[in-house]
Amino acid sequence: MKSDRKISKAQYVAFAVLGLLIFLSVWSLLTYTGFVRSFFLPTPTKVLSAIITLLTEGSLLADIFASVYRILLGFLLSLVVALPLGIVLGVSRKFEAFTEPLIAFVRYIPPSAFIPLAIIWFGIGEMEKVIILFLGVAPYLTLLIADIVISTRRELVEAALTLGATGKDIITKVVFPNALPGIWDSFRIMIGAAWTFVIIAEIVGASSGLGHLMIESQRFLRTDNIFAAIVVIGFLGLATDYFFKITYKIFFPWTEKSHA
Repeated sequence: MKSDRKISKAQYVAFAVLGLLIFLSVWSLLTYTGFVRSFFLPTPTKVLSAIITLLTEGSLLADIFASVYRILLGFLLSLVVALPLGIVLGVSRKFEAFTEPLIAFVRYIPPSAFIPLAIIWFGIGEMEKVIILFLGVAPYLTLLIADIVISTRRELVEAALTLGATGKDIITKVVFPNALPGIWDSFRIMIGAAWTFVIIAEIVGASSGLGHLMIESQRFLRTDNIFAAIVVIGFLGLATDYFFKITYKIFFPWTEKSHA
C-alpha cells in the first residue's frame, strides 16, 4: 500500500492533468456533439464566456468577495469555539460525557433547517449567514479535533507525567503540539464543507454571494451562469485546498505526510 503512495512530483502532476483532460473531454463530447442540450449542460466555451461576461459586466468579483468573507468569518467563529472545546473533549471523559450528546444532536440537524429561525432572530443580513456557517462547521470541527486529541500517543503522556508535568503542561506541551498537524488537516476538511453551507445560506434572503448568483440565474433560466458559478466555486475550493496542503508541509515538515 505504501509503495502505491510513492510517486514523483512529475508523475503526480501528469496524473492530475490527465484527470482534468478526461473530464473536459467527456464534457466536450456530450455538449459539442449536441448529445445533451445546451440549456441543460452548456459547452465549456459557453461557461468560460459566461465567467468573462460576469467578471466584466456583472458583479462576480463582488459575489466572490461576499462568499469568501462569510466563510472566513463563520470559520473563524467556529474555530474560536471548536478548538478549545475539542481539546477539552479529547482529554476529559467527564466533559465528553457532559457535552457530546448535545454536540451530536446539533451535528445531525441540517444547517438549512436553522435558516427560518436565523432569519427571525438575525434578519437577512450578514449575521444570519455567519450563524448558518457556524452551526454547520463548529459541531463537526469540534468532534474532529476531539478525535485527533484522543489519538495522542499514550507513551508521550506517560513520559511527561514521569518527568513531573502537570495537567496543564501535558495539554500545552504534549497533547496540543502532537495533535496540531491533524488539527490543521481538519481545518482543510471543514473549510471545504463551509462552501456547501455558505451556498445554502445565500440561496435564501441574500442580495450578494455566489449562492445568490446561482439562484438568480436559475430564475432567469441562465444555465451558463449557474455553471460559471459552480466552476468558480470549484477553483476557489481547489486553491483553498492547495493552500492548506502547502502550509501543512511548511508548518509540519517532520510528519510522514509532508514527505508523501
